[in-house]
Amino acid sequence: MHAARFDGSFGGWRSEARRLLQAGVPPHAVNWQAGKDDGNLFASLVPEPVQASSPPALLIPRELPELLENAARFRAEDRWALLYRILWRVSQGDRAAMLAGDSDGSVLQRRLKSVYREAHHMHAFLRFRQRPAEAGAPAFVAWHEPAHDILEIAVEHFAERLGRATWLIATPDAAALWDGSQMRILRPCPIELRELARGAEDPGAELWLAYYGATFNPARLNRDVLESNMPVRFWKDLPEGPLIPQLMSQARAGQQRLAQTASVGERAGKEVLIASDRAQPQRAPSTSLEDCRGCDIWRGATCVVPGEGPHDARIMLVGEQPGDQEDLAGRPFIGPAGQVLQRALAEAELPRERVYLTNAVKHFKWLPRGGPNSRAATRLHATPKPGEIKACRRWLGEELEQVAPQVVVALGKTALAALLQTYEPQRLRLADFAEPFRHEEHWLVVAPHPAAVLRAGDGGEQRFDELVAALTRARQLAPAAG
Repeated sequence: MHAARFDGSFGGWRSEARRLLQAGVPPHAVNWQAGKDDGNLFASLVPEPVQASSPPALLIPRELPELLENAARFRAEDRWALLYRILWRVSQGDRAAMLAGDSDGSVLQRRLKSVYREAHHMHAFLRFRQRPAEAGAPAFVAWHEPAHDILEIAVEHFAERLGRATWLIATPDAAALWDGSQMRILRPCPIELRELARGAEDPGAELWLAYYGATFNPARLNRDVLESNMPVRFWKDLPEGPLIPQLMSQARAGQQRLAQTASVGERAGKEVLIASDRAQPQRAPSTSLEDCRGCDIWRGATCVVPGEGPHDARIMLVGEQPGDQEDLAGRPFIGPAGQVLQRALAEAELPRERVYLTNAVKHFKWLPRGGPNSRAATRLHATPKPGEIKACRRWLGEELEQVAPQVVVALGKTALAALLQTYEPQRLRLADFAEPFRHEEHWLVVAPHPAAVLRAGDGGEQRFDELVAALTRARQLAPAAG
């Protein structure tokens, strides 16, 4: 019997598993011992030395290490033994060990599903509490007790959505600290961080309870479905948790007939609701671009991306919105589309440093592609809606007023819609604006967006030529810009 001792991490297990595979040690001959020596019956046994000859090459499918690493997050006494058994079988050419139809593969897939679902639970049921401003301390803290070791694969979700805000997520086993740009995972969770997260007061608790109580619909209560989608084990750490049993009790006591919470269902009718809504104060408009909350795009963006360039530029280029790289750096046109634009500017003999670059929408709107098991889910570009373009128009208007360009180049339909304040881009055909025209106090030139060149495939060269021609025409209309 081989005593395989390692530090309890997947990396430690992987190194030991590789050594045992190369030594030809079968799964039934291995006793896995994670962590420190705890007086195990087999602790005195030592592994047989590896032969001095060169170890055989191991042929492992590319996707297997990630599957095993995520399955290792499932808390079970036999997790390391199962992983080695699957690794052994696959290395012997039996790839069925990875599939759900196999005895080992079915356990592997069930555990993976549980791990991914637990990561989803963290995304759904973790609640941050804001702390008073304090130098070096996180602005938001949260306590969460996951059933499995999913902290590393779940926290990227929060880093992408909270941007540069600092936060702490503490669990019984580990803690994640985000300083606005870098993530640190601490194992085990330091006692002081655990106490900080568990003892934090929630200044918005009363408001949250009022909202949850007002939106709870007793007529649609289904206890089994509720507890399936919001497991009871999370209730104690949710601000609405203590309220849920009370609302369920009230529903069973007769409020289901109201089809809504009592505070709403007992009102006099539609007129009362309308009068109440009219009495509510309107949200004050944002006073600075950095604080803009005019639409919901800011929630998923890392930062706002303002315009860039000389404030006496004679030419302004207006794009649609920042891309993924621009969202991370806070500068416009530095990603793949920006490289296309740079080449086009060079061919049009128009120096980038002489033009003002901006976008119609100042935050990056995106949709995720990937899942909880993906370490870096891809952020896919999403076209802003008319209401979102309109919400950002005030910032573009301020730039137009400050720079006062002679020529404005609209790169694509969204930019054209914002400049013309016609918020239905699908109704604007670029072909209808082939020639420059006067608009307000400047010339307006319409061109394809550099990203359209990248997406055009075989037609990319033609789109690029159209972009260069538009930039050249802009330079001719504003001679001093070249």
